[in-house]
Amino acid sequence: MALVSDRFRALRQRGECALIPFITAGDPDLETTAAALQVLDQNGADFIELGVPYSDPLADGPVIQAAATRALGQGVTLDTVLAMVAGLKLQAPLILFTYYNPILNRGIDRFMADLAAAGVAGLVVPDLPLEEVDGLLAAAAAAAIDVTLLVAPTSPPDRIEAIAAQAQGFVYLVSVTGVTGVRNELQSRVKDLIAGLKHTTDKPVGVGFGVSDPDQAQQLKAWGADGVIVGSAFVKRLAADPPPVALATIADFCRRLKASLA
Repeated sequence: MALVSDRFRALRQRGECALIPFITAGDPDLETTAAALQVLDQNGADFIELGVPYSDPLADGPVIQAAATRALGQGVTLDTVLAMVAGLKLQAPLILFTYYNPILNRGIDRFMADLAAAGVAGLVVPDLPLEEVDGLLAAAAAAAIDVTLLVAPTSPPDRIEAIAAQAQGFVYLVSVTGVTGVRNELQSRVKDLIAGLKHTTDKPVGVGFGVSDPDQAQQLKAWGADGVIVGSAFVKRLAADPPPVALATIADFCRRLKASLA
């Protein structure tokens, strides 16, 4: 599977803004998750972010928290998620979203080896501070996995510069102060945050948290984002109806989002 950085490089050469949908593994079940990953892959996703359900998802809002709770209730684990992923053939690089405790519990080197064996290309760990990231980055490099680091709207300039220097694949700009979730409109300061990051680094900038519709995605592209991450809006749609209907719904939503980024 292509590295996240390699795919972003190819998109940049074509002048494209990346669409990065997020879904929660195991909601409503792993069979539907596998189908959803394939649907997203076939309908415009440039990357796909897959959340591993966790009992204390501090960065997630109510929609994704509820999805994780439902998945955990069905016995979904990191092992079952990786086994499901390993059986898929996706064109879009897969980025795993997980908190640090499951990584520490498994052991960093083993965790990275397991991700690589399953075909995972990237990793986001929202609760790992910059000061503790060196060991994870080293193990990830050995496994050819890109670790994306998050920049908060409240981060001071010197910290933003340090995070951007360490980030792999792309820099994940959190567009709001708070947790994930659908927002009705983007905060105007996001434009300045993107511009500031672009001045700080030449790495791609992906913007997430609160993006909910094609108009917002299009606005982020106009403000200079290299990628747009859409999570709760997909998770909500996937949970709203029986799987055949929900899969058709997210396919249409994915196509409309990608069209807005053309």
